[in-house]
Amino acid sequence: MTTLPIRAAKAGAPSWLQRSVAIGVAVHSARLGMRVGSLSQSVHAQEKIFSNLVRRFAVTAFGKETGVEAAMIRKEFNRRLAPRVYEDCVPWIERMKRGEPNVLWPGRCAYFAVSSGTTAGRTKYLPITADMIGHFRRAGLESLCYYTRRVGHTNVFRGRHLFLGGSTSLTPVAQLSSAPAWSGDLSGIMAINLPQWVERHLYEPGRQIAQLDDWPAKLQAIIAKTVGRDVTLIGGIPSWILIFAEEMRIHTGRATLQDVWPRLECFVHGGVPLTPFVKPLRELVGPLINLHEVYPASEGFIAAQDADPAAGLRLIADAGVLYEFLPTSAFDESRTAELGPYILPLEGVRAGEDYALVMTTPGGLCRYVIGDIVRFVSIDPPRLVYVGRTSLQLSAFGEHVIEKELTDALAATCERFQARVKNFHVAPIFVNRDEGILRGRHEWWLELEWLGRAKANNDDFITGLDAALQQLNEDYEAKRRGGGLDPPSVRWLPLGTFERWLRHRGKWGGQNKVPRCRSDRVVADELVLHHFQAD
Repeated sequence: MTTLPIRAAKAGAPSWLQRSVAIGVAVHSARLGMRVGSLSQSVHAQEKIFSNLVRRFAVTAFGKETGVEAAMIRKEFNRRLAPRVYEDCVPWIERMKRGEPNVLWPGRCAYFAVSSGTTAGRTKYLPITADMIGHFRRAGLESLCYYTRRVGHTNVFRGRHLFLGGSTSLTPVAQLSSAPAWSGDLSGIMAINLPQWVERHLYEPGRQIAQLDDWPAKLQAIIAKTVGRDVTLIGGIPSWILIFAEEMRIHTGRATLQDVWPRLECFVHGGVPLTPFVKPLRELVGPLINLHEVYPASEGFIAAQDADPAAGLRLIADAGVLYEFLPTSAFDESRTAELGPYILPLEGVRAGEDYALVMTTPGGLCRYVIGDIVRFVSIDPPRLVYVGRTSLQLSAFGEHVIEKELTDALAATCERFQARVKNFHVAPIFVNRDEGILRGRHEWWLELEWLGRAKANNDDFITGLDAALQQLNEDYEAKRRGGGLDPPSVRWLPLGTFERWLRHRGKWGGQNKVPRCRSDRVVADELVLHHFQAD
């Protein structure tokens, strides 16, 4: 167990319930290592989950149509159940939205998480059943238990937990029958289903403020409510936390959030690679803040950090979701129904290889390809990293570049040229002989903050960026060295460009983020069309 340095702070006055929770978490954390401390234990947990899931699927309309049997074995399950993408699930989900019971999961579904995966993606309605809410609660607690095991104490539970998410307001489902159903962000669904003691003793900013849609007004309301609280944990997307921290600095005159909340010790983050944000987070949140990475999605809470960042994230294998893995070398979204034979169980994966993540959940999604790519860092215990989206790889020219490689290449180049990443997007420029473009190339749309010096020379920055990406991706290196790709080009954007783009799309605030790359020019052309361009 790695013990991290924790900032000394004045003793607060936690409630009796907070003290009781801290003790309970300590006990639960100790048991966690005995329950899923190895690959064999995780595999055993997955087998128990499989048995429970097929038993529940067997009584549904979906299970009866697809041949799910309560006592079926994995081999038969693999043969009968093809992997599915969202479009394959839509007819079933629409029936659930109309209030029909026992469609994908026993009983009626009262909530649907609205998710697009990315700002530019298609809208999805993912069923959040009562059992799915139980999954998120258990996995969320487990993720924090991994943190307390890592730091060696449970002090984080002796204060308040502030989460900066999207609006928690929910909308009645349009196809509503006599059975009420609601849709909205997963954070909103979970907020109204918090245990009363959590809402009273731990959760900030509270239900009323969390429901606000106006992001600037929401920030000010959160500051006014929490500035005098004893906050020990904050969570959210790094870019939005930085905006909040800057607003708090302006409001209080204090340099960091740790100056505002002396016992603040943990920042829970996920959703985007952290590398470009580490330095500004240290500057605005606090130099001694502990960074704790989690991997939640609307389809399920997948993994959480349990060791040093380089070790990857521990797969949460015992919280009710079955995980399977499809090698990206075999992945083809246009023929997912044929890909069943290539899918591997947890015990079949290998470290260092990339897999499209396939999940079967107590929300009724069966062998669902969620669109994420993961790579295992270790097998025993199973730890992985998120490396990108199946639909957001940059491979217009067969270069197979993933989001993490783009982020890491840009972060390394910015470190060299003393710049800070605010936001970016990468798109292809295709061959166009009429315009004299004889080979393809990558076009980087960069919004950077230069630190104490003038902007870097354009050619030098491009050369450094090109070299960094070649070091990270062999296919890209081969295309560049073989003449299949020209050097990249850069569009320098004024600060605030991507904020204006997100506002234009009605996606400013909360959990919204800029797609880092696409193999088409959907985002890039929209930036051009609406004049979000360099000076």
